[in-house]
Amino acid sequence: MPSDRTDRPSRSDSEARHATRLSTWFALVAAALGVVLVIWPYLLPVGGPWVQLALGAMTLFFAFRARAIGMRGVKDYDGRLSLLAALAGFGILFFAGNAAFKVLMSLAG
Repeated sequence: MPSDRTDRPSRSDSEARHATRLSTWFALVAAALGVVLVIWPYLLPVGGPWVQLALGAMTLFFAFRARAIGMRGVKDYDGRLSLLAALAGFGILFFAGNAAFKVLMSLAG
């Protein structure tokens, strides 16, 4: 458990809670948009795989940022939502990378 660590004192200040909550929600919104574009790629016909890749990268960035801030600065941090967003980000990157690779291979011949 993150709260069982004794190497660093855990502070529970409102700024860390706010930053964790904000990063988690940004990650969840980016994950939801990325999943929607993976499921229905025709919603964004031009540049679809590249937007999906960007959303996947944003999802991972915000999810791991939320986890890092939460583990360091929030006492009794529960990171299930940011973990869910990170898992969705990996899935988005996998499927969007596959679509982007197909686009590149079709351009190459």
